[in-house]
Amino acid sequence: MTLTIGFVTGATPDKWARNWRDQRRERLELVPVTEAEQLDGVRDGGLDMALVRLPADTDGLHCVRLYDELQVAVASREHLIAATDDEIATGDLVDEQLVRPHSSGWRPEADQLDWPPMSEQDAIETVAAGTGVVILPMSVARLHQRKDVVTRVVADLDPTTIALVWKLERDDDVTQAFVGVTKGRTARSSR
Repeated sequence: MTLTIGFVTGATPDKWARNWRDQRRERLELVPVTEAEQLDGVRDGGLDMALVRLPADTDGLHCVRLYDELQVAVASREHLIAATDDEIATGDLVDEQLVRPHSSGWRPEADQLDWPPMSEQDAIETVAAGTGVVILPMSVARLHQRKDVVTRVVADLDPTTIALVWKLERDDDVTQAFVGVTKGRTARSSR
């Protein structure tokens, strides 16, 4: 049997995969998924489970919150936020253009441009060229880190959450064993 786990950009499945392989015989397959399609594979049965970024519509799914991550603004090194300390507020961004929509729907007052859909990496390349800012989870910004951009924590935005989801009707021992691994259970511990 193979347990197939999807994961969004920035999620960290490696530590759990190592623990799984140390504790279990079942094969584990990790499949990268985009945030836009993070639930599709679970709902259509192509994935057994997925590490997703909340908020997401998890109706009809089990959802176990695993950890939160800060949101950061990414901008060119020449941008005004480069002169600030480690944190900014959304009020510091009211005159900015977001090159990628923010997942919460938050949008600066001055943001009137509708950008074409783009990946996180494309958004960071765009802001590196001196155009606008992008707000991303810190793990995603670190993944695509460049020398010509800066990141600043946006202190008044709620963190995003990484969660593990699976279908309600799929609640077998293998599924529960993986949930246990993500919660830090070892082969010797019990629920």
